[in-house]
Amino acid sequence: MHNFELVKPTTIADAVSALGGEDAQALGGGQTLIPTMKQRLAAPAVLVSTAGIDEMKGVCLDDNGRLCIGGATTHATVAAEAAAHYPGLAALASTIGDPAVRNRGTIGGSLANNDPAACYPAGVLGSGAMVVTNSREIAADDYFQGMFTTALDEGEIITEVKFPVPEKSNYQKFLQPASRFALTGVFVAKFGGGVRVAITGASEDGVFRWTAAEEALSADFSTGAVDGLSMAADGLINDLHGTPAYRANLCKVLTVRAVNAAA
Repeated sequence: MHNFELVKPTTIADAVSALGGEDAQALGGGQTLIPTMKQRLAAPAVLVSTAGIDEMKGVCLDDNGRLCIGGATTHATVAAEAAAHYPGLAALASTIGDPAVRNRGTIGGSLANNDPAACYPAGVLGSGAMVVTNSREIAADDYFQGMFTTALDEGEIITEVKFPVPEKSNYQKFLQPASRFALTGVFVAKFGGGVRVAITGASEDGVFRWTAAEEALSADFSTGAVDGLSMAADGLINDLHGTPAYRANLCKVLTVRAVNAAA
């Protein structure tokens, strides 16, 4: 690992100011960035930690009934404190990594990294959530822009995520046992105006919505609505863990399981 300076701001304004310096990078829980630095695949000169920014922590409901989660909130906190309001999202958080990862990793760090097999992107896109930064709000449909790519600008940090709370929801994850990432994961959320289905771990382009399943489930929220569907394997990940065809089948199987569990 290369030498670096660690800055520990206590306010969002101070963090943004520090990130304006040369070769500075935000540090959430460090569950991806620190191992990457240890492998010398990244070498920022300055790390700006969000761990001491209290205004970026916590779980609450706003006046519009949305579940608001601070960007520096750990997965373990989301799993514990969101359960009463949004059990589907809380259950998703409880499947991330192992206890050590859940007690260090943050929702903001996960979304900023946007790993193609991460769990939170499915929950955010499946909920139609709003990603709030130090300077603007970004709808989930506009935020995710491909593998490890987001709408964030240089020096922009995620301060909060606002989740509309659905009538029913569930996350099903086919676990890759070594990494505990999703070989494929499906998040289903039923709202009064329709159903959203978001899939992670399957596509070369990262998280995406399965619109055919959304249309079918919006008309009939039952496992039978998914029976006649199939997903094309084009553009899905092909690696030692599974072929594109295998992942395409997993998308359907996990969607059926999620609908069954939610219903």
